[in-house]
Amino acid sequence: AFRSGADRVINTLPNGYDTMLGKLFDQGEQLSIGQWQKIALARAFLRDSQVIVLDEPTSAMDPKAEYEVFQKFRQLIKDQAAILISHRLSTVKMADRIYVMDKGSITESGTHQELMQLGGTYAYLFETQAENYR
Repeated sequence: AFRSGADRVINTLPNGYDTMLGKLFDQGEQLSIGQWQKIALARAFLRDSQVIVLDEPTSAMDPKAEYEVFQKFRQLIKDQAAILISHRLSTVKMADRIYVMDKGSITESGTHQELMQLGGTYAYLFETQAENYR
């Protein structure tokens, strides 16, 4: 829980790790979407699997929380392979290999640098997103 940031969520709950989560339970605590994502990441990293698939794992987190999660990401996956699905290209940028898909087919693949040099879809989308931060 500590490595995914979920411990900060859990420590604010009335019964800590013993708190029932979800409004379906009597006295269950409802979490924000970002808090649920941190809990889900902690659960995913507990499993001893060879491959972990993360689909938009930080989409509801604020930029600071997202940054903290991905700073620890490589430590969290250890010897696992990770497939990260994301539309946030600042997140994707750190991947060892990036695959761009269009209509169900892989249209580009490479590192961030390779795809930027290629000047294709990835570069266009990355620059479009980056423009919002300039």
